[in-house]
Amino acid sequence: MNVKELISKALEAREKAYVPYSDFKVGAALLSKSGNIYTGCNIESASYTPTICAERTAISKAVSEGDREIEAIAVVGNPQDYTYPCGVCRQVIREFGKDATLIIAKNEEEYKVYKLEELLPFSFGPEDLDK
Repeated sequence: MNVKELISKALEAREKAYVPYSDFKVGAALLSKSGNIYTGCNIESASYTPTICAERTAISKAVSEGDREIEAIAVVGNPQDYTYPCGVCRQVIREFGKDATLIIAKNEEEYKVYKLEELLPFSFGPEDLDK
C-alpha cells in the first residue's frame, strides 16, 4: 500500500466536499482488499441529519460496486490538525474492515497510522450477532 498515494486521493476528494454550512471539508480514500481505491467527501444538508461523512461516502461507493473488504482508509480534514472519523464512521468502517488500517493525515508528509481496534476498542460487529 502506498500511504502517500492514498492521502493524495483523499486530499483530491476533500476539494469536492459540499459544505455550505460548516465550511469544514473532509476527504477520504479507501483501499479495498482487492486493490481498488474509492474516494469520498462529506456532503452536508440544510436539515443536518442527512449529512454524510467522507468515510461513509467512500464506503458506500465501494460496497455499491461489490467491494466489501477495507484494507485501509485515509482521512483528511483541517490542514492544520488531524481529523479523526466520527463514531458512526468508525462503526461503519468496522462493518467492512475489522482489521483495517486508518491513516489520519494533515497532508502527504504529516500523518498518523492506526489499526481500527486502537480507535474503536471492544467493538461490536457482524460476528457478535447470534444468527
